[in-house]
Amino acid sequence: MEKTLGELLSDPRIRQIAPDAIRKWDLTKEPVWNKTLQEIREHFFRSDIAKGMDRLYAAADTGEWYYPLYTEAECAENPDRTGVNLVWLPSGMKDADERPFILLVPGGGFVNVWNLTEGWPVAAQFNDLGYHVFVLTYQVDGEDGLLVKNMEDFARALRFIRGNENKFHVHGDKYITCGFSAGGYLICLWNTNKGFIKHDLPKPQACFPVYPGTSMKIDGEEEDTDPEGTFALYGCSYEEAAASEFEIPEHAEHFPSTAIFLAADDELVDPMNSRMLASALDRLRIPCRLEIGPEGGHGFADGTGMCMAGWTERAVRWYESLEKKE
Repeated sequence: MEKTLGELLSDPRIRQIAPDAIRKWDLTKEPVWNKTLQEIREHFFRSDIAKGMDRLYAAADTGEWYYPLYTEAECAENPDRTGVNLVWLPSGMKDADERPFILLVPGGGFVNVWNLTEGWPVAAQFNDLGYHVFVLTYQVDGEDGLLVKNMEDFARALRFIRGNENKFHVHGDKYITCGFSAGGYLICLWNTNKGFIKHDLPKPQACFPVYPGTSMKIDGEEEDTDPEGTFALYGCSYEEAAASEFEIPEHAEHFPSTAIFLAADDELVDPMNSRMLASALDRLRIPCRLEIGPEGGHGFADGTGMCMAGWTERAVRWYESLEKKE
């Protein structure tokens, strides 16, 4: 806790992923770079960054942990693919090989990817619960249909894992998705016709969205106030997007069992996004668990020090209870 964030991210073992601690944000130019983890917890982020860093170092020490998902030629064709990667954080717990792996998707408003708080520390918690985890760093800040490209990132990640399932000690067709905020929207979109169905890949065993966006029709957002931004995100007009699978609560029929976590005082993503999705799943008789903590705001990540602490365990135990009933 006495080391600064800069010292931790400058460790040569994690050279490949360090620039993507918060993708597209140069932390070396921010005050947080020279703060100790104790100072960061008190004044910036509550996540257990130390535990996440320790888990990342342990994985890096094995020499098999960081996997770019696109070739140099593919990145030259589309530079936005540069840096899209998986970080493999396996669990050392007994029977982890027999459980679904977790594809973990941090948030960041589609302009960043917050591996530092919503990736590595959360993966460490899932590891302790007996689950292998892959943390996905995906394309952000695109100019033309970013969400479609993100679905391609998901497909590329899952095909890579399936093609190396013996190496990773996983069953390639058995996985759970977990995502935060924008990442929560993406794992929900993966459950529609734009996701695993379009890419001819297996359906997830379960889905854990955490303070996700799900709907375009909340808080007066029905009007397209930024046509260029809408096209950059959806690849079409607002009207076309709102009438398609991008409006997730109206296209939830292919969802797996889903556990949703958020705080009632979320100031960034209206909790109605989660309530609408939960209501849609209930109508479709798809198992759903909706947990709304009284406080924690947006970005509580692994829940350290807040009422949402332990949400990762509650998520997997709920999923496991459903499996026992089948």
